[in-house]
Amino acid sequence: MLWNFTKMHGAGNDFVVLDGVRQTIAMTPERARALADRHFGIGADQILLVEPATHPDADFRYRIFNADGGEVEHCGNGARCFARFVHEQGLSDRNPLRAQIMTGIIVLDESDDEQVTVDMGSTRFDPEALPFDASGLAWRTQQQDTLWALPYESASIQGSADISIVAISNPHAVMVVDNVDTAAVAQVGPLVESHARFPKRVNAGFMQVLDPHNIRLRVYERGAGETLACGTGACAAVAAGVRRGLLASPVRVQTRGGVLTIAFDGRQLRMTGPAESVFNGAIDIDKLVFSLALTR
Repeated sequence: MLWNFTKMHGAGNDFVVLDGVRQTIAMTPERARALADRHFGIGADQILLVEPATHPDADFRYRIFNADGGEVEHCGNGARCFARFVHEQGLSDRNPLRAQIMTGIIVLDESDDEQVTVDMGSTRFDPEALPFDASGLAWRTQQQDTLWALPYESASIQGSADISIVAISNPHAVMVVDNVDTAAVAQVGPLVESHARFPKRVNAGFMQVLDPHNIRLRVYERGAGETLACGTGACAAVAAGVRRGLLASPVRVQTRGGVLTIAFDGRQLRMTGPAESVFNGAIDIDKLVFSLALTR
């Protein structure tokens, strides 16, 4: 079965985008993993699927599958690519667009300078929203935020991190570090991401504050590993930083793949950044899945 696709990226966070409006796409975890495979497939951090809306207030349904095949709630960089894809492919000329995601509806506006702004919706900071098991953990307040002392341990490293927890449809744990270049993202990231206190796992953010309007950020994403950029991770970092009294909106977020601008009013988040198409193609998905099965 041939699937037409577009390879896209938002600040280096890369995607395989599929039109499920004009072609039939029966996505499975195995197919998502095959598409995302960087050696045998197309290669991507996430797979994005555009489908007809099932909600009366939405223009389209927008679904996200991580490289490990799991479907997730939200992806900010992917949302910007979704908007660009819908317009480039002629699926709609509406602007702004209303997209149905797993947890509600988001609004996306593409500007003349090819930047896309996403109204990310409301944000929550209570443990139940992620969910996060905070029972028995030490904690302290920093202005409006609560910092939880999360212990982590592996055969090669152990320690504890003060984390801010942020739910933006999907869950985030944000840590402040002195320098993102030397932060132990590869070691600590997976320990936080799969920590037992996060039953649905979590995106682990490492934030370096440069000044109240500028930060650097690296994110170890749930089901994808470290990516060059994470839109919801940037939003979570800014929200945590504002609540801690370290940042003031708007904030310029420097990721390894590019720059995002985040505005936060204490509840609502708006993210602006690039979305780029790289190439179009077609792939025999069944042949790809079968070929990958032979290598395992």
